[in-house]
Amino acid sequence: MRVKLLLLASVLLAGPVWAQSEQVRRGPAPTWVTQSSLLQVPTTTAGAVFIRRQDVEVHLSDQGQAQYLGYRLKVLQSSALQLGNISIEWNPTAGAPIVHEIKVYRDGQVIDALKDATFEVLRREDQLEAAKLDGTLTAVFRVPDLRVGDELEVDLTTFTSDPTLGLHDSGLLVIAPSPPPGRYHLGLGWDRGRKPNLQMTADMAAAAVKSEGAVDFRFDNPAVLSPPKDSPPRYQWQRVLEYSDFSDWEALSRQLAPLFEKAAKLAPNSAVRLEASRIAAAEATPMQRASAALKLVQQDVRYIYVGLNGGNLTPASADETWQRRYGDCKGKTALLLALLDELGINAEPVLVNSSGVDDGFDRRLPEPQLFDHVLVRAHIDGTAYWLDGTLPPVAGPSLRPVFPVNWVLPLSTRGSSIEKLVWQPATTPDEIDLYEIDARAGFDKPARIVSTQITRGVKGLQEQIQFSSVSAAQLLDVFRQRATGDVFQAIDDVQWRYDQKAGASILTISGTGKVNWDDDGGGARSLALPGGGFNPPERRARAADQNQDAPFYTKPEYACHVTTVRIPSSTQAGQWSSKPSFDQYFFGRNYHRAWEFRDGSIRMVRGDRVEQPEIDATVAQRDNARIGAFDNSMGYIFYDPHGQNGSIGKGEKVAATYDFDWTANEVPCVSSVGAK
Repeated sequence: MRVKLLLLASVLLAGPVWAQSEQVRRGPAPTWVTQSSLLQVPTTTAGAVFIRRQDVEVHLSDQGQAQYLGYRLKVLQSSALQLGNISIEWNPTAGAPIVHEIKVYRDGQVIDALKDATFEVLRREDQLEAAKLDGTLTAVFRVPDLRVGDELEVDLTTFTSDPTLGLHDSGLLVIAPSPPPGRYHLGLGWDRGRKPNLQMTADMAAAAVKSEGAVDFRFDNPAVLSPPKDSPPRYQWQRVLEYSDFSDWEALSRQLAPLFEKAAKLAPNSAVRLEASRIAAAEATPMQRASAALKLVQQDVRYIYVGLNGGNLTPASADETWQRRYGDCKGKTALLLALLDELGINAEPVLVNSSGVDDGFDRRLPEPQLFDHVLVRAHIDGTAYWLDGTLPPVAGPSLRPVFPVNWVLPLSTRGSSIEKLVWQPATTPDEIDLYEIDARAGFDKPARIVSTQITRGVKGLQEQIQFSSVSAAQLLDVFRQRATGDVFQAIDDVQWRYDQKAGASILTISGTGKVNWDDDGGGARSLALPGGGFNPPERRARAADQNQDAPFYTKPEYACHVTTVRIPSSTQAGQWSSKPSFDQYFFGRNYHRAWEFRDGSIRMVRGDRVEQPEIDATVAQRDNARIGAFDNSMGYIFYDPHGQNGSIGKGEKVAATYDFDWTANEVPCVSSVGAK
């Protein structure tokens, strides 16, 4: 269970709530609950709400986890009245929630909000639009006549039980970095023999009060916490208690592996076997067969998350998923494992976190809640390939997961430890912008303009889903409506395709537009090329009260801009010059710009790539002192009608937008300047 104290917009994000119905019970609070005393409301306080008390306690027993949430808050502004809209979501298999109290305190009166209230309980798949079915029940209650100045008190207990994990318990208790002022209490307790392993951040350890069967944390007006500025994501872990009774990552791996092993077993008359036989007959090599199996799962089985009947971690069987032709990542993984096994390809399920927040997972306790996705790692001809059945059918086996993954947990019956995927600078840009200006007709004539965007990774796949669903005529109409008038005065053509070999979405817009040449007097002209300049990097520095020794972090990225200008036919090469080329390296990022004049065109390439996501404080201080030398000049080209010895570039070779395959695996967008 994860409990976040994110009060204000919704105190109740800390836990769900209730109704008097056959699904929601009434009753006293559990005996293990210890409510905090009320904190006096100060005469002056800022914000929309003041928390007189908030207690979040988790209790572990042989029946699973019970979570108590109790709070009393004072409404100070009308924006907080929405906190009277209370809803609870729960899975019926874990047990119905128990509501202890919902009261309103006003001018010395105590109003029992549950006395004459009505409740609505429904099965609400509130994420159905996101293709999720989880069987969640929802009870909705609206506190009547809640007013500014009232105090609202809510107490309830909910339950969690996952048959997949058996008697294992794990989770997190968290206080948000900037909660509203007030009194907060977190507690974790356990029955005899149920004590989990505990791990807490230093700020929690300082407040911990331990006893024989519990650990408690109490805070009055907890300070706002900010991680060290520009620090790696792992430094975001603050005021967190982790608990898990898995002895190590291998134990968690062993617990979950049999679920996929069982789900991937096929019935003797399975239709999946026939599909595998068809693939084997049509494809000759293991890679071709793996690609065909992956495409089958991606294309013929639609994605729907299925969390019904304890299915949070339990995959549907391969046969069931194929029969109903829908499944979530677990079901699709089981189906893909079954197909690969029939094809004689060694493969395993692997848990990952697809959100890009897995930095530091090796420092965490083994908790299944840290992962949100499962995919397949197949071993083909001595190389490991990643196969994700939930992606569009253009995403084939890859050497790295499409999502930004650092740590993974393979599932095996022998037990596997968490693994780090070694990071290396990208060899292909995430995005390439190609911009071609054909100004041969003259300075004052409309130019032919071709703009091409090459996009890879998750964003490229999102474009594939978006653009593949519309016709060419619809695409042209949309861009004529939205893009005409800025760069383009007229758009003649819009072409889009997804290049599977390159793993890239490619969008090309062609048309005509006016080039905004600057008049420099005496017939001289200048033009700032699109994508030609860099903003200077920001200084890396922190407030005095922050950790000065923490490394500085830059999210890995690689971008490239290529611009080609076909100069007016009435001009000559010697009349043209440009801003300088450069190679710079600051804060772990490689900056590159190069120029060349060739075949009547000025060619420019500008790229930047993060090559060291983390740098230490010493390097940051050194580069802070060098920022003044950073060349942030815009990518200007200059025409002088009286010039004869114009200078463009430093002798480097630069490919034009139209005479090089910019979808290639390696493109000349950055130099090998390296760290200095």
